[in-house]
Amino acid sequence: MSPRTGARRRLGSIRLSLFLLALVPSVTLAGIWGLTTIQMFSEGLQLRSQTELSRSTGAMGTHATLALQQERRLTAAWLAEPKSSRTALDAQRGRTDEAVAKLVGRADAIAEAPARISDRMYGVLGSVGSLEYYRDQIDRPSDITAAEALDQYTSIIDDQIHAFQELSQVDDGDLTSQAGPLVSLEHAAELISEEDARLTLAWPAGRLDTEGWSDFAKLVHTRRWLVDDQIVPSLRGETKAQTERILQSAEWRALEAVEDQILATPPTGEERTVDLPDLRESWAKAMDRVSPQYATMIREQTDALLTRSADEARSLLVTAASLSAAGLLALLLCVGLSWRITRSLSRRLRGLRVATLALAEERLPDVVARLERGEKVDPESATTPLDYGHDELGQVAQAFNTAQRTAVHTAVELADTRRGFQKVILGIARQSQNLVNLQLSKLDALERRHTDPEVLKGLYELDSTASQLRRYEENLVIVSGERPGRSWSEPVALIDIVRSAIGEVAEYQRVELHTDEEVSVAPPAVADVIHLLAELIDNATAYSPAPSPVWVRAAMVAKGLVVEIEDRGLGLSDDDYASLNGQLAKPPQFDVVALADDLRLGMFVISQLAHRHGIGVTLRPSPYGGTTAIVLIPDEIVVRDAVSGGARAQTGTDRADVNGRIDAPGRR
Repeated sequence: MSPRTGARRRLGSIRLSLFLLALVPSVTLAGIWGLTTIQMFSEGLQLRSQTELSRSTGAMGTHATLALQQERRLTAAWLAEPKSSRTALDAQRGRTDEAVAKLVGRADAIAEAPARISDRMYGVLGSVGSLEYYRDQIDRPSDITAAEALDQYTSIIDDQIHAFQELSQVDDGDLTSQAGPLVSLEHAAELISEEDARLTLAWPAGRLDTEGWSDFAKLVHTRRWLVDDQIVPSLRGETKAQTERILQSAEWRALEAVEDQILATPPTGEERTVDLPDLRESWAKAMDRVSPQYATMIREQTDALLTRSADEARSLLVTAASLSAAGLLALLLCVGLSWRITRSLSRRLRGLRVATLALAEERLPDVVARLERGEKVDPESATTPLDYGHDELGQVAQAFNTAQRTAVHTAVELADTRRGFQKVILGIARQSQNLVNLQLSKLDALERRHTDPEVLKGLYELDSTASQLRRYEENLVIVSGERPGRSWSEPVALIDIVRSAIGEVAEYQRVELHTDEEVSVAPPAVADVIHLLAELIDNATAYSPAPSPVWVRAAMVAKGLVVEIEDRGLGLSDDDYASLNGQLAKPPQFDVVALADDLRLGMFVISQLAHRHGIGVTLRPSPYGGTTAIVLIPDEIVVRDAVSGGARAQTGTDRADVNGRIDAPGRR
């Protein structure tokens, strides 16, 4: 067996193969469905979580940034003129504290955020935590300048802008691209707010030093580059319209005009300072108009972006749920169809197997049995054809139909051939029987006329040979399925039956009979019992060495009459005993022994005769090394109180003629 064949066999049954065929794609589809569902739900939940985090921290951070920018502007104004009123500054500090408190209150949400966001947000919380310290420094200056105080505000605002930039980096690329210009807008607003804080601090003195002018120039150029090259080209929709309205407004042009005048005058003189133009009121008025506009725009666009992000997360979850439900439905449909198809194929295969076994084990044997009984069988109507459609299973059923029709045709042909052969054998046997019986009659007549011992001895030898020939002819009759011609009308004594059987054996001189039972055998079984015992005695003499004796013993037992035939031959093996006893217990068909040797043919005849009358025949090893045949004749055919008048066993002068009379015991 090749490894490939062995692997196929180890795979299991077709039912298991069908189950695996349905299971593998179902499990694969289930895995794909599970991974897709988990991924889509994860993306939706993550986007929703990021949106909630941005709403709870980013938006509040934006509000805190705008509040800090306003506080920085008012702080610069108060630092430039310390004797001026602090009412506006103190009020703004309160509003800033409220915005910062809301931001600090989201510490739990910040703790659950991804590391890249939480790190930024914790930096923001740390920087706003130092706000009170810098305010004290501003209120009671000691070792910090006004510019340094403003830089602290700028540092806190920058931290918040960078944190907002991290928050805008969500898993949805479209939302991230929409958030980019908003972050740039907030950055641009911070730059112009920082310009305002520096100018507010410098307006009372009316000049900027070299460092201050250089910082102011950087802020202006950076903001203009950011607006012209980054923000305006990337804006879309309402945000772009609002931004263009601000950039095209008179106030914005006024701010740019002031910036241009300041930038157009580089530092000169020994002190390297720049005199500021007398445009403080124009600048402040423009900033008062522009600051609320961009602050409102940033708040609105931030809220709009968060709304779009929430809608996108909700849409993604709905889509995930829909696709998950559709995938689950498809999975269940696939599993259901696979299971149904598998069950259907398995059921059809099981039905085909049951029907095939029924044909092979019930219907075909019944046809063969009918043929053996001699009944006429129509091969076309003897078996019911299998109908399993036109697919592959149907083709297998059709192939089996063809096979069974061929088998029935062959069985019918063989039965016809066997019956014909048996008829030929029977015809030859009957003719031979007639000749043998005629020969025995003439020998019997000669024996009655002659008294010369030498002549009688020769006649007796011829008589014995003719008796053996008659038994062989009867074997042919039995093989042909018919009964031998001899019959009796009255019970025959056991002693006469055994002696008659011994008389049909070639080496009858070696047989020793031991029995005291005075019983008889019923007339219908006499001929068959004689023939059966003769076959067993003949086998005993044939397969044991001369001149060793063969013992025949008879005795009554609980279940009937037992006749034992024992020889001193070589015996048989255990397998041979088992095989022969099996044949004797259940008569084999003639085909089994058609080509066998004479011993098996004798066993066939013995089993047929024994089965006909319920006689039990068993072979077993003899203590002398040979074989003992035990014949159990049942009580049904044993007659215990019969008078064998017809057999004349006691006077014993006549041999059985063609009508079946028993031989005299003294002639053997």
